Amino acid sequence: MYHRLRERREKLGITQEEISEKLGFKSKNAYSLKERGLRKIYVNEAFEIAKILGCSIGDLFYIDGVNKRVTPTDTAG
Repeated sequence: MYHRLRERREKLGITQEEISEKLGFKSKNAYSLKERGLRKIYVNEAFEIAKILGCSIGDLFYIDGVNKRVTPTDTAG
């Protein structure tokens, strides 16, 4: 999942430092740790990152091909 953050950022030519600045982080390292999955990304940060990268949260954080919502009424066939 986290690899999408880096791929999208690099595709757009945006540096970790630039994203860190836009998110209000004091250092590039703060964002780098999040991009590598070593620190949590909070929902409000996810929205801001998606906005900066010009995509949806789903594009960055959801698993490809998983879009079915399982409910208690679903049965295994």
